[in-house]
Amino acid sequence: MIRELAYLRVASPRHEDWVAYATEVLGCQLAPRGTDGSVRLRVDDAAHRITIAPGEEDAFEGAGWGFANETELAAYVERLRGAGLTVTEGTPEECADRAVAGMWWVTDPWGNRHEFVWGQHRHPGTFWPGRRISGFVSDDFGLGHIVLIAPSMAEADAFYGDLLGFTLSDRVNEEFMKVRFYHCNGRHHSLGVAEVPGTVGFNHLMLEVRDLDDVGTGYDLAREKGHPIVRALGRHTNDLMTSFYMSTPSSFQIEYGCGGLVVDDRTWVASTNDRPSLWGHELTDWGRHNPPGILNKFEAAAR
Repeated sequence: MIRELAYLRVASPRHEDWVAYATEVLGCQLAPRGTDGSVRLRVDDAAHRITIAPGEEDAFEGAGWGFANETELAAYVERLRGAGLTVTEGTPEECADRAVAGMWWVTDPWGNRHEFVWGQHRHPGTFWPGRRISGFVSDDFGLGHIVLIAPSMAEADAFYGDLLGFTLSDRVNEEFMKVRFYHCNGRHHSLGVAEVPGTVGFNHLMLEVRDLDDVGTGYDLAREKGHPIVRALGRHTNDLMTSFYMSTPSSFQIEYGCGGLVVDDRTWVASTNDRPSLWGHELTDWGRHNPPGILNKFEAAAR
């Protein structure tokens, strides 16, 4: 089964802006560039976990989901094929670009690409943060979590839960928003899906740091360097993460937080929350007047 969110790939005409943003605000380390000039970022000893490729417009290029070994991945691919899903093997060039030993990929019902990989390259003891922080919570927990936007929650749950095998952590049901959260390891969720009829998109990537002071200094640096705050500091009801949300140079958001809950499948019981935050996370004026991520209209008849 899927063990972690191994990496994220995005395209953007402002990929160069990530060099300063990712190092000076987020605290990522720059990795060697891709052959196409992609900006690659590290949060731990993995070769790279975030790729921002050159592109004419902001676009979600795909998520990489890690497996323990090639045997587990091969069995998973056969299970997906048995369920009628088209699964394509990655080329040697794609594997080299992702710094993995092997890869297969699928698309979800709305065209989002999901890559399944094993043997992610690591360079032990080499991670050095771009600014003074205590470090990121990653390694066995993966990169962090992503939240996607889908037009149908029922279809999303059938695909991500029943087909791909993610485990439901809990859900948030607000008057105007429904979100389901899924885990694949001890992190409370590695994937979230929000239902917005007629829309497909990528809302945010969460990066978890080890200390609250890292969150606070990141908040100050984002404002100082002109990166809009989307939601102010707050604490979530479900994963207990203390965090804030900021806009990136490429439309989607970064949730930057610490103190996330660790779940244990032996005792965890999924629940429903009627609000996303215990306190805070107020939407700023900027957040109220700008799209919540990389969004595209989706027409069911266009499948």
